[in-house]
Amino acid sequence: MEVRVLSSAQKLIKISVPPRRDSRKGLEVPCPPKRRGVSPKAHMKKIIITKNNSGERTDRFLVREFFSYTRGEIIRNIKSGNITVNNKTVKPSYILKENDAIEVMKYEAYNMKQKEIIPNAKIKFEIIYQDENIIVINKPAGLQVHPVKSLRDHGASPSPNNTLANGLIYKFPEIKTVGDEPENRPGIVHRLDKDTSGIMLVARNQKTFEALKNKFKNREIQKTYWALVYGKLENKKGLIDAPLARSADYKKQTIARAKTKTKIRPAITEYKVLKEYGDYSLVEVKPKTGRMHQIRVHLSSIGHPILGDEKYRLKNMKAKENIVRHLLCAKKIEFNLNGHNFKFEIKLPEDFKAHVL
Repeated sequence: MEVRVLSSAQKLIKISVPPRRDSRKGLEVPCPPKRRGVSPKAHMKKIIITKNNSGERTDRFLVREFFSYTRGEIIRNIKSGNITVNNKTVKPSYILKENDAIEVMKYEAYNMKQKEIIPNAKIKFEIIYQDENIIVINKPAGLQVHPVKSLRDHGASPSPNNTLANGLIYKFPEIKTVGDEPENRPGIVHRLDKDTSGIMLVARNQKTFEALKNKFKNREIQKTYWALVYGKLENKKGLIDAPLARSADYKKQTIARAKTKTKIRPAITEYKVLKEYGDYSLVEVKPKTGRMHQIRVHLSSIGHPILGDEKYRLKNMKAKENIVRHLLCAKKIEFNLNGHNFKFEIKLPEDFKAHVL
């Protein structure tokens, strides 16, 4: 492990509140949470439908707008009244018209007993570095970064209390109020997939969180990954510039095409072959954008999916034996914060290392 410090310089809510009865229509609608001196309208996000979005189902439109939510979560919020159109509860299939006003209840910590992260001392991860502003960790493969809303709300497995966020709160309780969504992702500025191992940054205060968030947005933080992929790449280095979108069934990411109907986001990935091992290759990858599953989809799109990646493995490629997760590691990160240059690099985890020695 190398550590160097050099001197220089849209969200939804699931609310449990008693309903009130609308005597005019005989309908039960959820009451907005009461907060002294604050109008319920202050907690609403309004979206006005333009001509380009008219004629589309409400649920499909909102899945694109709120990318981190599943279609099922969107539908539940529409049916519960957390999402309305023109101040009315509608069906998920309601066809939007130009100038329709969608109101979405913002994700607020109204019910902290249900929403707060529970500290868990059993969550294991390596702390690479810490100071008064940041924590740098090495996340092991198989550890979910934070509770997934659908898991927390519906009691599905795995346990919503066995995530990195639960372990972070136990070791660093001061981050409990840090972030855009501290009740779900305390201090967490960026994420890794559950089965991706490697370096992550965590902010210890809100000022640092905002600074790091802006640096990620402005591409001022350089992340380097190592991936083990199928086959030998014809071009030993290159740039993959291919926009991404949700697949039609919303279950994974895909390369955007001319007929893609889900929201399209630009995505750019730089790669370089480090070493070849018979029928697979070790590749260094530097994402220039931060889309969900970006590296995995981009490498698969050029015919070289990551070993162990069952979601994006090509049909003509057989699964490798003794590989239980996709072999992708966030190996290095470089950035400047408060006038200091930081560079952190880790060794490959044992399960990855076993295939490259």
